[in-house]
Amino acid sequence: MVEKRVREEKIRCDACPVMCYIAEGKIGACDRYANEGGRIVRCDPLTVLDKTIAQGKEVRPFLKNEWDGKLSSDDLFVTAVGSGTTYPDYKPAPFLVSREVDGADFVTVVTEAIFSYCGVKIKIDTDRHLGHEGAVVRHQGEAVGLMVTSEYGSQMMSLGGVDHLTGGSKAEGRVTCDALLRLLNREAVELNVDEGACVVVQAGQAPIVDGHREERMRVGCGSATIGMFASQWQGLVDEVVVVDDHITGVVSEHQAGKVLGWPDTGIRIKGRRSTPGRYFQVAEPGLGWGGTDIQDPLTILGDWLPKKGAKPGLSLLMVSTTGEQFGYYVLDDDLVPQPHPLPEVLKPSVDLIAENCEPALCTVLFMGGAGGSLRSGVTRNPVKLTRSVQERGTRVTVGGAEAYVWPGGGITLMADVTQMPDNAFGYVPTPAIVAPLEFTVSRADYVALGGHDDAVRDVRDVLEHGGEYGDQVRAVAPMSPVAES
Repeated sequence: MVEKRVREEKIRCDACPVMCYIAEGKIGACDRYANEGGRIVRCDPLTVLDKTIAQGKEVRPFLKNEWDGKLSSDDLFVTAVGSGTTYPDYKPAPFLVSREVDGADFVTVVTEAIFSYCGVKIKIDTDRHLGHEGAVVRHQGEAVGLMVTSEYGSQMMSLGGVDHLTGGSKAEGRVTCDALLRLLNREAVELNVDEGACVVVQAGQAPIVDGHREERMRVGCGSATIGMFASQWQGLVDEVVVVDDHITGVVSEHQAGKVLGWPDTGIRIKGRRSTPGRYFQVAEPGLGWGGTDIQDPLTILGDWLPKKGAKPGLSLLMVSTTGEQFGYYVLDDDLVPQPHPLPEVLKPSVDLIAENCEPALCTVLFMGGAGGSLRSGVTRNPVKLTRSVQERGTRVTVGGAEAYVWPGGGITLMADVTQMPDNAFGYVPTPAIVAPLEFTVSRADYVALGGHDDAVRDVRDVLEHGGEYGDQVRAVAPMSPVAES
């Protein structure tokens, strides 16, 4: 007798456009929602930022079975992390929280928003050449973004965006979404630049370029280094060259040297002279001295000119913009620089360059366009929310972190992921990123916006009863103080 197979009971999750059917005890494709006892629940607890923890006061983890029932709403900020999603966006946001701040009634509208129009902007502190501007950046072989401009000791990347998420192949969209999610949740991601470097990026950590962990962000370009430290070298060495991929500095020709009365040395630099003591294009970009491709700094020097002051015994210090590379030379009878040990009197000046270099870090900013239908979870008239945000009447945060809102139309925002709770971001396999988004506005202004005032609940009710997707709530210390509107 053939045993009849029992069909497993599944329920549909409508928290995103994928609309998974989830069996009892299983989770959906996004790893964010599960079927628990025939009910769709959010797998992670709603996260509340508790300023009393940050101030070293009593820790109150607002898990329902541990909470003592006491609270000061001034100390609490309900984030969207773990809140659930408004999709489909005809309904109010998962949490509309009323709380009193300095005697005024505020409403914070909390939702985990689904972003197809989003990406990350990455600032990588390094002098090493990562790739030419416009070069394609890849992860696991798929194009996920591009190199953009260099910004005085840092190189910038722009990753993601709707074209990579949805405009290419399925593999490109999947890999882009995976890379974005890991970067946003402060994980390490290996990126490869076409005709450039392999770099491991992790928010708040030093970049690793072609296996080399960066330690220092350069103090400035070669010219700036001359300007800062010329007086440290006066009387101790005859000439100083600060090697830099962008602007190489020569102290005897530089304005700083001229002000100090520095004599000419007859030095000649191979490169394009800009202004006195400042040279462009002394070498190709690379992983060597000062972000150039050279390992021997003498290769940027031409023949020395006796008529301009060159003479045997003249001393030369060559140093990079981080102080990591340096060399000391003395001209022989043929006016050829010969290497010598660095004199003790010059070591403090090289150390001072290194001391003035800040730690090399990777900065990851979430960037997204928070327009579209998610605004319907806030107000019945979405354009009023947009105008209120643009006029700074409504404050926008991402997981409690202050967001910069770009001028112009729409709600285009950026926020630093290191200022957010752990694992603040999720994804849906459409593919798209799920980001925690909070709008905070005075209660009176919220009503004027056409907000869903009948759905507003106070903080105590949220902590006691949770929301549509469960009642688990956790409190964490904010990464930085959460300012009020």
